[in-house]
Amino acid sequence: MSLPIIIPPLVKLFVVLGGATVATWMWKEFRRVSKELDSVEAAPAGDPVPHHDLPTLRRDPLSGEWRVV
Repeated sequence: MSLPIIIPPLVKLFVVLGGATVATWMWKEFRRVSKELDSVEAAPAGDPVPHHDLPTLRRDPLSGEWRVV
């Protein structure tokens, strides 16, 4: 008859251990993602393309069609 007395403390123990395990996993994952983001931010940016070098669409006044210029 001592089984019902033991079960509630065991459930509490398992909840606490499970919560601690999840919290530890979340902390490690947070640190991993943060480290990855820091390395991306520290990396030099790619070569920026000047705006005037990019192709644009212009309407051909004779045909009325759009063309890449």
